[in-house]
Amino acid sequence: MTHTRVKISGILRNVSGGLALVGILCTGSTAGLAKDKNETIEASAMGTGTQLGAVVGVTLNIYEFSTPADRQVLIDAFQKGQNQGLVNALQRMRAVGHLEITGTLGYDCSFIRVIPTATGRQIRFITNRLLRFGEVYWDTQSTAYNLTAGELDLNDTDKSKSTGKLFPAAQLVIDKQGQLQFELNQNPWTLTDILDWKGTPGVN
Repeated sequence: MTHTRVKISGILRNVSGGLALVGILCTGSTAGLAKDKNETIEASAMGTGTQLGAVVGVTLNIYEFSTPADRQVLIDAFQKGQNQGLVNALQRMRAVGHLEITGTLGYDCSFIRVIPTATGRQIRFITNRLLRFGEVYWDTQSTAYNLTAGELDLNDTDKSKSTGKLFPAAQLVIDKQGQLQFELNQNPWTLTDILDWKGTPGVN
């Protein structure tokens, strides 16, 4: 089976000869803060490539944003154990949100990062993917793609320009050039019709 690889130089890259998660796990992350009200982001995920024409609903409930300490835990875990090390660390972390995708039971989201932009905010998240019974029972190749990640570009000046990408089933790999990439079990999904129900003003 042919799998898709997505360059993630904006999410991860090589730094000083060592692998560091920067982008999703960047020193610029906003510290997690308690909120009076959760933030909810809703979107339609549209399939691309072989999934073209398929549309599912996606809801990201944000309880709080991850802290620099959370980020460092994941960086250390990836450096020691690469993709599986990251998966194991995410399993041990408490939930900072919940990701709901039509047709699934939903996922507790272990890492959510926010980045201020000129027009609003960018929100990136990564968490473990719940494997389906058939995948585990038959030990299918898809079990290796045990991460779900995504990116939302929220435009506060023109809501219609808010966009995003969802990687439903992914793993982190190192290519022949030594660069980190998401290897996808299926093409990335495009997020459209994004609605951002903000939480406490000044917090998120």
